[in-house]
Amino acid sequence: MNTNETPAHNRKVHLFSLSFTKLGDGLIDPKLVLSWLLTSLGAGVFWIGLLVPVREAGALLPQLFTSARLRRVAVRKWWWVVGSLVQGLAVLGVAVSALFLQGGPAGASIISCLAVFAVARSICSVSYKDVMGKTVEKPKRGMITGSAASIAAGGILVFGLLLLFGAFEQRLIVLSALFLASGLWLLAAIRFTSLNETASEVAAPNAESIFSTYVQYLTKDKELQKFLVVRGLLTATAIAPPFLLLLAQAGETNLLTQLGGLVVASSFATFVSGWVWGTLSDRSTSRVLGWAGLASVGFLGLALLGAYENWYDTVWFLPVVLFGLVVSYQGVRIARSVHLVNIATEETRAAYTAISNTIIGVVLLATGLFGVLGEMAGIQSVMWTLLAMSLGGGLLGFTLKS
Repeated sequence: MNTNETPAHNRKVHLFSLSFTKLGDGLIDPKLVLSWLLTSLGAGVFWIGLLVPVREAGALLPQLFTSARLRRVAVRKWWWVVGSLVQGLAVLGVAVSALFLQGGPAGASIISCLAVFAVARSICSVSYKDVMGKTVEKPKRGMITGSAASIAAGGILVFGLLLLFGAFEQRLIVLSALFLASGLWLLAAIRFTSLNETASEVAAPNAESIFSTYVQYLTKDKELQKFLVVRGLLTATAIAPPFLLLLAQAGETNLLTQLGGLVVASSFATFVSGWVWGTLSDRSTSRVLGWAGLASVGFLGLALLGAYENWYDTVWFLPVVLFGLVVSYQGVRIARSVHLVNIATEETRAAYTAISNTIIGVVLLATGLFGVLGEMAGIQSVMWTLLAMSLGGGLLGFTLKS
């Protein structure tokens, strides 16, 4: 291929593969789709409660160890290819389990497949930022990430509309979506093999422990430290939706009948905000993190007000609040990804990704205590806590380097 065509070709490969995997993510969303699926299979609260922790922490914690090995690989796209193939097979396992199992066995099998999916996801995550930094020029990274999010959201919107209007039996639509998602990851992996990536300098084995090496990075880079505080506080935007649903359920809202509306609201929010947040992130990631955090404050406040005013009894209120929270979350997700790529060098990018994701994985595991707080003091106390986290993260986000 002509060297002049390589940047454009690489952008197309990234856009194709990232769009397909983001679409797959939406079709198997643990917060909405898999929660509904396990409920319909009679799996029980125990297995449903494991969905988000297994998915999120499992995708983050292993990166501390995989990033060191990544530095010893010259061409790193193959890590992402293998990780995507495994994710596709794991989602296929979820679909087959849902097709043939019921109750506790279905819950155990699906959670096991989700754990495999999460570990493979961790390999993709730690390698993708490094590969993107090598193969896509800085002014285009946010645009690609945001455009892929919007493209994927269009497909998820169709999925939600099929559920909303009952074009087919709801369980059939969900199962078909799972099989489709499996195929999307496999296609994304195949397409990513064509990426033109120059070989990196392979790091020599170092007798120094991984832990002490990463501690040095963490203690020396003040911007990384501040970024981790901001990202930790803004995990509130990811944690909020399940508690929003619990808050609505306390008002006797039937969530199972609202799956289509909630998926539509979530996907439409991603569709309309992905490209905008991505473009703004190319200008200033700090401002995007700041404004996304403050937007979360506004919608969490609206959610709390709705509980006092009994607005959850109306069919439109819950989807509207979820829409706003997803818009906020997308801003945080896109900006934090681009910001981390921007503040790191080729030599430190994989390590910074691993440090960040490992610490946030621990934070996400700790958020399991919010469930205890909710039982002891009520769901509204959790929502107030998340609102305070969003406020702190948003205000501190403005102080980061753009």
